[in-house]
Amino acid sequence: MHELSIIHSIIETASSELARRGNRHQIEEITLKIGELAGIETDSIIFLWSAAVERTPLENAVLNIEHIPGKARCTECQQEFQIAQFYDPCPKCQSHFIEILAGEELQIASLILEDTANPESKMPGPALASTHSR
Repeated sequence: MHELSIIHSIIETASSELARRGNRHQIEEITLKIGELAGIETDSIIFLWSAAVERTPLENAVLNIEHIPGKARCTECQQEFQIAQFYDPCPKCQSHFIEILAGEELQIASLILEDTANPESKMPGPALASTHSR
C-alpha cells in the first residue's frame, strides 16, 4: 500500500513549508491534485489520512482532493482525447502511439495556513512541488 508512503511524503513537504515560515502557522486546509493515471487509490488516501496525520502539522487540516482526468494526444493524427488507462487507443485513428498530457499528477495544490500568533490571519500557502513522480 504505497498510499501510506505518499501521505508521509505529503506530511514531510507540509512540515518543511511550516519550518520555512518559522513554524508560526497552523495548517487549516490542504488540497491535493491527483491524476486518474497516477496509480493512486484516492479511497485509500482518504481512509488512511486521519491515522497517518495524527500528531503531525496536518492533524487538524481539512483534506480536499481534486481529481485530474487523463488526457492524451495521438502522435499519429494529433487528436487530443480523454483516457482512463495508458493503453487506450486514439478514438480517431485507433493508434496506440500516444503522448500523455494530463492525469499523472500528484501535487499539493495549496495549503491554507493560519498564523498562530494572529488567529484572524489566514493565508494561502504556495502551490508546492509534486510529491510523487512516475
